[in-house]
Amino acid sequence: MAEQHKWARGSNQYVKKQAPVAAEPSVRLTPPRDLARLELCGFTWDSASIDFSRIRQVGADKARARFRASMPDLIWNAAALEGNNFTLPEVRTLLDGVTVGGKSLEDAEQILALSEGYSMADELVRDGQFALAKATSDRLHGLVARHEAIESGHFRGEGAVAGGGHVRLSHGGLYSPSEPGAGGVNLIEEMDALLEYLGTVEDPRERALAYFAGATRRQFYFDGNKRSARLMMTGELLSHGYDAVDVPFARKLEFNIALDTLFDTADGTPLMAFLASCAKE
Repeated sequence: MAEQHKWARGSNQYVKKQAPVAAEPSVRLTPPRDLARLELCGFTWDSASIDFSRIRQVGADKARARFRASMPDLIWNAAALEGNNFTLPEVRTLLDGVTVGGKSLEDAEQILALSEGYSMADELVRDGQFALAKATSDRLHGLVARHEAIESGHFRGEGAVAGGGHVRLSHGGLYSPSEPGAGGVNLIEEMDALLEYLGTVEDPRERALAYFAGATRRQFYFDGNKRSARLMMTGELLSHGYDAVDVPFARKLEFNIALDTLFDTADGTPLMAFLASCAKE
């Protein structure tokens, strides 16, 4: 961020003095770009500090093929980050249609719901129907969170239930997003503003990662926000021929620390840089 220095000036600078006039403390100004990001997206980020080049453009067909081939790993990582107890071999077994003994119904339902959500994202990209839009997000959320979230597929406040969205952070703090307002009007306006700003971002990789950060911090839904935001990020990347970004369970601590920074300070730079670092080699 650029710094501007204001120096003390006055008639005393033209007379002999024992010591030089000290400079006033530097004044750090927030660039208009960052103010716009903060106002419209609910957070800001430093694009120059994020290595988007790590996310490779391989062409839409190849990106989708690689995405489908790695789907069990993507699903296992997403579920494990939510506390699901399925192992990767057990996820593969379940996705092959074989019941896994000794596992809770809730964990199995979450795995199958994620599978349906990832499959839908792939189909929307295949059919040229994917878009960064509320309707797409609602449709994906309606699948991945249908067993857990209140009124899945709808923003908080759009149905009969209001409130919600509070996040317990890894350091023990609590993050409270906007109240939904009547019929979820506040959250709908926040989504519109986020999409309005992202429409000005030229790089699809930056746009996709910023959407994940923005939707996660806004907490549009009662539950499943990161999962639905991850699918939206994936769809945006695949639509432009970029590989999907997977967040490995092994890097959960880094992920949580970056999320805490996003929630605590509205700075999405560490999270977006982390996501970019998770790109396939």
